[in-house]
Amino acid sequence: MDISVWVLLITFVVLLFINVPISICIGMATLLTMLFTIDGGPAITTIAQRMAGGIESFALLAIPFFILSGMLMGQGGIARRLINFAKVMIGMLPGGLAYVNIVSCALFGAISGSAVAATSAIGGFMIPVMNKEGYDKDFNAAVTVASSTSGLLIPPSNILIVYSLASGGVSIAALFIAGYLPGILLALSLMAVCGIWAKRKGYPVGERTSLGDSLRIALDAIPSLFLIVLIIGGIVGGIFTPTEASAIAVLYALILSVFIYREVSLKQLPDILVKSAITTAIVMFLIGTSSAMSWILSYENIPQSISAGLLELSSNPIVILLTINLILLAVGIFMDMTPAVLIFTPIFLPVASELGMSPLHFGIMMVLNLCIGLCTPPVGSVLFVGASIAKTSITQLIRPLLPMYLAMFIVLMLVAYIPALSEALPRLFGLY
Repeated sequence: MDISVWVLLITFVVLLFINVPISICIGMATLLTMLFTIDGGPAITTIAQRMAGGIESFALLAIPFFILSGMLMGQGGIARRLINFAKVMIGMLPGGLAYVNIVSCALFGAISGSAVAATSAIGGFMIPVMNKEGYDKDFNAAVTVASSTSGLLIPPSNILIVYSLASGGVSIAALFIAGYLPGILLALSLMAVCGIWAKRKGYPVGERTSLGDSLRIALDAIPSLFLIVLIIGGIVGGIFTPTEASAIAVLYALILSVFIYREVSLKQLPDILVKSAITTAIVMFLIGTSSAMSWILSYENIPQSISAGLLELSSNPIVILLTINLILLAVGIFMDMTPAVLIFTPIFLPVASELGMSPLHFGIMMVLNLCIGLCTPPVGSVLFVGASIAKTSITQLIRPLLPMYLAMFIVLMLVAYIPALSEALPRLFGLY
């Protein structure tokens, strides 16, 4: 390999090892590599141009809007209503609170578009309740951590928007619809694990809710659930674009939280706006530095070299696809989803295309793969949030998470090798 590639790898790994924030790791590694590749002045200018160009996209405008709508929903009482709705549906089953946790995380993650938000909002309520009912607290946290990732596949999802940018323009609407079946399958697989665990541990059966209370709870949750119908229905129906849908999501969440549920006051709005602006700045800086690294990798012909190496590794598409997934699983352990998607999509998408995989199918597989990394040490953000809420350690969470990792991996393999799981719905709606 060229010396500039070694500079990139060594700088990135060293900075990551000493706990430098991932965006700084990527930016510094890219800058030093450019200094080896290009003269000093042009190198600094080039990285600035590439970072600015990386976030200069109309589609990315959806991200700050979805972040803001997620913040409004997180404080607007929506999580509690979704939990109550899930209890009505499946809370009476053995180990029912675990199922309620999974369904609530999937619904809230889908509405907010954030796994961390789902873990915080649902976990903050469900983990103490499950503790009181006799469930093991490490198991409770593990359920929340694993199930919150399903919301990244069920739209709206910020990471699918990022993949659309990295892949060169795969339809965001098609990606949104494509995520439904894998996201639901992931939630069902985790419910199967919880069912077995609950039977072995003898967890209690939930109380049945009366018909009158069930109707009242369902009616109370309908305005929250309608956001999914509004956003996805509008996109699929061609009424508005995903970016326009994100702005509508903010307006709807504002009306719902402030005027209908009345759980967010007007005095709280400036604080919510500041928090969402800070989160947006972090995400956009990460996208900018990742875009610059993607450019320098392309400049050094790294994607082409890796593609050629993988295609020479074996003539069997099954083996190559498994290799790609194993590499992405390793990447997800050490890297956040956004930079991983931006950096590795240009590397592995050409290989996947050579194998006959569509960019849509590859995108859903990649996002599902990297979702597992959110639940794994040493940098899994969702894992740390879940452990903090449950007041437990990472090491104690690993044991109950192991069967959930296995379930997620099985779903990953199904999605990887059965294209219809990703492509059937977009084709049905004429989006792909």
